[in-house]
Amino acid sequence: MNYKKRTGYIFKMRTAKVILAFAVSLIFVNCSSSGINYSDDKEPRWSEKLFKSFLMLHPDSIIYKEEAKSRKWNYEQGLIEEAFFRMWDLTGDNVYFNYAKKNIDYYIKDNGTILTYKSKDFNIDNVAPGSALLHLYVITKDNRYKIASDTLRAQLKNHPRNSKGGFWHKKIYPEQMWLDGLYMCEPFYAKYSQMFNEQNSFDDIIRQYELVKENMLDSKTGLYYHGWDESKQQKWANPVNGTSPNFWGRSIGWLMMSIVDVLDFIPEEHYGHKLLVDMLNELSASLLKFRDEKTKLWYQVVDKGELEGNYIETSGSLMFTYSFAKGFNKGYLDKRYFDTAKESFNSALKNFVTIDKDGIINLNNTVSVSGLGGNPYRDGSFKYYISEPIRVNDFKGYGPLLLTAMELEKNDLNNKVGKGKTVALDYFYNNEWKDGKRFHYVWEDEAFSGFAELGRTFSEFGAEIISLQNAPTMNDLNKCSVYIIVDPDTPKETEKPNYIATSEIDVIAGWVNSGGVLMLMANDSGNCEFTNFNRLAEKFGIHFNEDRNNLVEGKKFEMGKFDNFPDHPLFDGLNKIYVKEISSLSLNENAQPILERGGKIYMAGSKFGKGYVFAIGDPWLYNEYFDNRKLTSDFENYLAANSLVKWLLEKATVIIKN
Repeated sequence: MNYKKRTGYIFKMRTAKVILAFAVSLIFVNCSSSGINYSDDKEPRWSEKLFKSFLMLHPDSIIYKEEAKSRKWNYEQGLIEEAFFRMWDLTGDNVYFNYAKKNIDYYIKDNGTILTYKSKDFNIDNVAPGSALLHLYVITKDNRYKIASDTLRAQLKNHPRNSKGGFWHKKIYPEQMWLDGLYMCEPFYAKYSQMFNEQNSFDDIIRQYELVKENMLDSKTGLYYHGWDESKQQKWANPVNGTSPNFWGRSIGWLMMSIVDVLDFIPEEHYGHKLLVDMLNELSASLLKFRDEKTKLWYQVVDKGELEGNYIETSGSLMFTYSFAKGFNKGYLDKRYFDTAKESFNSALKNFVTIDKDGIINLNNTVSVSGLGGNPYRDGSFKYYISEPIRVNDFKGYGPLLLTAMELEKNDLNNKVGKGKTVALDYFYNNEWKDGKRFHYVWEDEAFSGFAELGRTFSEFGAEIISLQNAPTMNDLNKCSVYIIVDPDTPKETEKPNYIATSEIDVIAGWVNSGGVLMLMANDSGNCEFTNFNRLAEKFGIHFNEDRNNLVEGKKFEMGKFDNFPDHPLFDGLNKIYVKEISSLSLNENAQPILERGGKIYMAGSKFGKGYVFAIGDPWLYNEYFDNRKLTSDFENYLAANSLVKWLLEKATVIIKN
């Protein structure tokens, strides 16, 4: 299975040092925003600063203080939760995961019902937090999250639609589609469809975008109107085509963010993938024409910057900026949009971000709400849009601020080491299935047993990750820079294991000799097919001893620690890692120990011809122990994974593809 390439960087995560550095840096910053700049290389980075500030503002829950007594399931929380899950994914710091989970758990009862949610309202906004539910379900396998996700999916099955199949924005807004609704619904709908193999649903998802383009796009400006009333009955509706009168910035931002996020799940071969990429490119080009020359940002009413009362609005501007940055990082947009995103983000920091005496980073100039119809009636006029109140640190602005910082930084460091390199994970010798799906040390397994986090790390360094589902041939391996074999099956794990054959050993050895990088990850005694795996390893002077070391009782994680590391790039800056129940190694010929303790060797490397082999007697970096979700915070497996990935990719060669 191929995954889209993601460029990225490694956070140097030392929680105590980060907090100290953050506090020290704030001593020298006034409440004035002058001089604040994204491109400043000082640590902590802007994403870290912003998330720390958000936690200072909202230490317990994602809720405005004035609404604390009436907490309701809502889309703004979903937006912030998505940002926190992504920050956890990038840093491995469990603070972000736990914060998002705590907020979701407030609403999810033991039986999976959602507190304050009413399906009969048919409010498309209430679907947005479903993406967070899906994150938690794939990670924890807690069925409460699956039940709650199914509840939201059921809403979509029964949600009222217009005659052309478009979702009403809400039951109280009949026949109306709003741009906002695309973000509220489609990322969850697409992720759910991918996870639970609802292939036909992709057509329905793309249909929503087709309707928006057919009925809400203005051909003269290239911008999209906020709303469309198919019935043309609303007072705000154009009597000819049903569109609302103006181009509201944030509504266009919701549309853009939905496109770049939905593209994560729409198969490339689906016709809708190209449609969305084309929509993104066309809209991006149109927005550049209306960008304010002075601030490099956008107005509340996008095309009327010259009118009195209009103002630079930060939520819409940051949504555009995020979409430009992610669009480039994913390969949908060209580099000028990434450069535009960086320039616009810098401007937002300089002109609309302030830091107060308590160290809180405040985002200003975010409109709190804008809508159409209702009571009191909102007519969609220019006067209406500029009359709505502005709120400091509104979630709808702060969320895109967080997301943009992460996207810009993904492309900022270490993004070249994996460029043009392909990492293949074996699915032939490790071929375990459960409930009709592959699991256990595979890229797509998000549960504790999977390699999803390791795969994302390779992607974040710029590499492409693929799987090799057949016995390796030279033709297969010549398309790869790195090849990983982990824990070959025994009959206990797979009814008919695929054992490594002599001819396959010769192919792999020949590929390494020509410059390939091979990583061999075994397991402890009784949990790995060693006989044939050792025949392969011995080609490179390495032998797995089939023993068990670092046995751990329950949660006594200290029993699985390794520390006092040798001077080796793999352990640069590390203090302690966790590896349990690991097989030791014996070496001969050109193999060299990398990690030893007590007279035993646990990691080794072997220079073989033009290539290199790294071996460890454990799968080690599977999701369960990849970060500090389960481990105590003093273990640094996340940093070790980044060091290992970077080190392997530096040894690997670029693959020239025909």
